Amino acid sequence: MSRAQILATADRVAAPHIVVAIMGDGILWTHEADWTAALRGLIQTYLGDDRRAGTRGTYADPGCSYEDDLAESAFRDVTEHRFPVARAWTPEDVLGYLRTTSFARPALFAGRHHEFEAESLRLLKDHARGGVLKENAVFTVLLAHRRGGNG
Repeated sequence: MSRAQILATADRVAAPHIVVAIMGDGILWTHEADWTAALRGLIQTYLGDDRRAGTRGTYADPGCSYEDDLAESAFRDVTEHRFPVARAWTPEDVLGYLRTTSFARPALFAGRHHEFEAESLRLLKDHARGGVLKENAVFTVLLAHRRGGNG
């Protein structure tokens, strides 16, 4: 379902005063750090240059931001709240996380997942400082309500 359809459905079924919240902090695929860039490169050596998405195909950029989607919807009054988040990952934590993603889940590796994980673990341990990989992200929350609403 498209973002526009989701927002149109929310407009149709939700009480007049509701607030729509869109939130996130990105993913390791897009995080800019030496270790994430190296990991992304390793994933691409196994799976190709494009980022995987869903059960088949590759990720396609939506073409516009959530703010743009909201501006075109009934929920035009938007406030943004940003919260810095510092995470410390172990190499093993990162491998566990990758298993849950659309871009590096085991099924994508056509029998080479064990090899990929072994190489990833070596790469991540080489980048870890004191056994820790740092991720400094920003958790963004967009709160949107209808114009004239009291949300």
